Amino acid sequence: MKKLIFAAALLVSCTAIQVAHAQIGVRLNLNIGSQPDWGPVGYDHADYYYMPDVDAYYDVPAHQYVYYENNVWVHRSSLPARYGNYNPYNSYKVVINRPNPWLRNSYYRQTYANYRGRRDQVVIRDSRDAKYRNHWKDNNGYGRDDRRDDHHDNGNHYGDRNHGGDHDNGRGHGNGHGHGRDN
Repeated sequence: MKKLIFAAALLVSCTAIQVAHAQIGVRLNLNIGSQPDWGPVGYDHADYYYMPDVDAYYDVPAHQYVYYENNVWVHRSSLPARYGNYNPYNSYKVVINRPNPWLRNSYYRQTYANYRGRRDQVVIRDSRDAKYRNHWKDNNGYGRDDRRDDHHDNGNHYGDRNHGGDHDNGRGHGNGHGHGRDN
C-alpha cells in the first residue's frame, strides 16, 4: 500500500512540475507575435534589438525605440528626424535579451561595429517559416504569395522571394551574435 501511495504522489509531483515548467516557458520564452515585421528571423523571443547603423535600440515588448538625445536615453514610438534615411527592413539588428542594454551601450557599439552597413539579414516579413505565419498573412487570411490581386501588396513584392534555411528552431543567425551574451 505504501508503494502505491508513493507512486501516486510521485506521479502527481512530476505532472505538476511539467505543467509549471510549460506555463513558465510559454510566458517567458515566446514573443514572436510582438516582434515587428522588420525584426530578424530565427528568434522565438527578443527583448531588444540593437541597431548598429543608428546606435539605437528597439524595445520589442513596449514597441518603442530607445536612443540617446540631449544626454539622456529616451523612449519614443518612432526614431527622430535625423534617422530619416534609416530603413529597419534592410539593416542589421542584434537581438539582446538583457535588461536596459543602453546602459552598456559602449560595449554593444564596439562589439557590433562590424555589422554597420550590413544588408544581408532576413527579416520576419520575408520569411516563409511557419512560426511567422501571422506576420505574413494579410487581414483576409491570404499569405503574400496567395494574394488574388496585385493591388493589395502596394508594390512590395516580398512574396516572390525565397529565403530557405529559416528553420533554425530559435537559434538565430549571425554566427552566435545577437543572443544577448556579453562575454
